Amino acid sequence: MNIQWFPGHMAKTRRILAENLKLIDVVIELLDARIPLSSRNPEIDEIIKNKPRIIALNKSDLADDKVSKKWERWYNANGYTNIFIDSIKGKGINEFKSRLRELMKEKIEREKQKGKLFRSIRTMVVGIPNVGKSSFINKIAGRASAVTGDKPGVTRGKQWIRINEEIELLDTPGILWPKFDDSEVGLHLAFTGAIKDDVFDTVEAAGILMEQLGKKYPQNLMERYKIKSLEEKDGYALLGEAGKNRGCIISGGEIDYTRIAAIILDEFRGGKIGRITMEEPVKENQIEEEKKV
Repeated sequence: MNIQWFPGHMAKTRRILAENLKLIDVVIELLDARIPLSSRNPEIDEIIKNKPRIIALNKSDLADDKVSKKWERWYNANGYTNIFIDSIKGKGINEFKSRLRELMKEKIEREKQKGKLFRSIRTMVVGIPNVGKSSFINKIAGRASAVTGDKPGVTRGKQWIRINEEIELLDTPGILWPKFDDSEVGLHLAFTGAIKDDVFDTVEAAGILMEQLGKKYPQNLMERYKIKSLEEKDGYALLGEAGKNRGCIISGGEIDYTRIAAIILDEFRGGKIGRITMEEPVKENQIEEEKKV
């Protein structure tokens, strides 16, 4: 299944990022903690170049905590300033502000030595659609400063937001990239709602999700959808069994696959199947081996 989605306003967003970069002290790269690889725009490195950066992994309350710890070790080992946050409940927000101050500490000191009063720290939030940028900004600001929504593409233009006397923040629309080279990336973005449901086959996507969950989180899947056994069942069969158990039946006793697919995607996105992370760091085992040496 090959999913691609790059609306015209996203090309404009790339220009906005590049044009405003000279005004920015720190870039906040917001990722989805459930899919740290797929939610990372490969073009961001080229766009922001050597600007200081904080990687904030949002929706950590929906991610598998054990896998999140692996990712934290991986980011630390590779020199990335990172923090796992929950923009709804506010977990990690105060620590994020502390990390931001720490990152700018040397620059602020240099300005003081030159006799200059350092202005507010100017930050820019970048990330894919529906990763929670607006909720993140509102939680930092402590007020409803940005428009929020549970569908990709809510924010369409840039806006400056004064968080407090210390921090100013430039909010930008969610941005994907023109082509996903790996079909798995498109699938993971579809699973989490970063891509609009009307641009892909939700039944096929939900079936693939069921198959992947059956391998990664079999107990969660079986308990949520009352599936007795996963043996010799592909994703479509699992989808049908879940539909039958949930009463998604149409005339003639046929399974309503469209309805059960929508339910499964919605419940996955809302964390009702459990705390799930679809991706692990590639070199996590290598890091563990290095610790033993």
